[in-house]
Amino acid sequence: MTRVFNFSAGPAVMPEEVLRLAAEEMLDWHGSGMSVMEMSHRGREFMSIIDTARADLRELLAVPPNYKILFLQGGGLGENAIVPMNLAGRTATATQRSTIDFIQTGSWSVKSTNEAKKYAGVHIVANSAGNKFTSIPDRSTWNLSTNPAYVHVCTNETIDGIEFDVAPDVAVQTGGAPVVADMSSHILSRVIDVSRCGVIFGGAQKNIGPAGLTVVIVREDLIGHALPICPSAFDWKIVADNDSMYNTPPTYAIYIAGLVFQWIKRQGGVAAMETRNIAKSSLLYDYLDGTAFYETRVDPACRSRMNIPFFLNDETLNDAFLAGAKERRLLQLKGHKSVGGMRASLYNAMPIEGVAALVDYMQEFERTRG
Repeated sequence: MTRVFNFSAGPAVMPEEVLRLAAEEMLDWHGSGMSVMEMSHRGREFMSIIDTARADLRELLAVPPNYKILFLQGGGLGENAIVPMNLAGRTATATQRSTIDFIQTGSWSVKSTNEAKKYAGVHIVANSAGNKFTSIPDRSTWNLSTNPAYVHVCTNETIDGIEFDVAPDVAVQTGGAPVVADMSSHILSRVIDVSRCGVIFGGAQKNIGPAGLTVVIVREDLIGHALPICPSAFDWKIVADNDSMYNTPPTYAIYIAGLVFQWIKRQGGVAAMETRNIAKSSLLYDYLDGTAFYETRVDPACRSRMNIPFFLNDETLNDAFLAGAKERRLLQLKGHKSVGGMRASLYNAMPIEGVAALVDYMQEFERTRG
């Protein structure tokens, strides 16, 4: 069997070591005579799986003890509703809805804003749509409201290829309002200071595991403010009080996530992942910066290490480029429909050999078509 290099933005490439281990354990997990798919979520076997996964994630991200780690369903898009339903009640009154501040740096933060409008008022702190979401608005232009329920940021825009560190860029400027960070597409890819945020959430299907699982890391004082309309299964207090077992959790996805957490630990942890991700993204960006045949339009100061949009200057060659890439088993390189061009997603499980193979192909295509 020959594995492809899968540059999909999500569901995305998984560590081959994890896939092989899951295959070995498919019919019989640790002598239980059952697949994890068949286990009761309240049985001792699965309880050991979820407890270990939670502890490993806490260790990997150095999550402080006053934060809860919740395993939920609904994906990142679901959390765009679940977050305001849980936090809008913090500053709401009997006569006035809360206001939520949004920093719009790309497609996902815009989607988050539009969803939150159903549950609270929204205030746009800054917006980079004017430059087609290729940079982060200068901090001197940010206009925070006086008493927001929270400030929402998407710290890696999967579609647009923007990435930034929440610590210097947001957390020190919010005037005490909690920061909610959507880290779906770069969580576990770089060292972060969890304490800078009130809430961190991410869909699993990028750097954690299969689609269907969402991880929420929430500071304890932000739990217990849910709006009355919040479904019980998504009320963080109910979920936290029941250790993510209020309803049947996505058991197999949690199991795979736990295997990924252990794989990251064996690689040296998140700091080691960050070093590798810098090397991988630099390999591709260095080539893009040195050619006129391709271009990348994102400001170098905020280029994503995870999701790299790029364009052929002659876009009539797009189909030929993708066909040639497929012949070389370089898959899922077509850019998002809202942006066009190409996009290479270089998540933790993408080996540097895959990036090297992509660059080699891009060089060959330039020589033969340039």
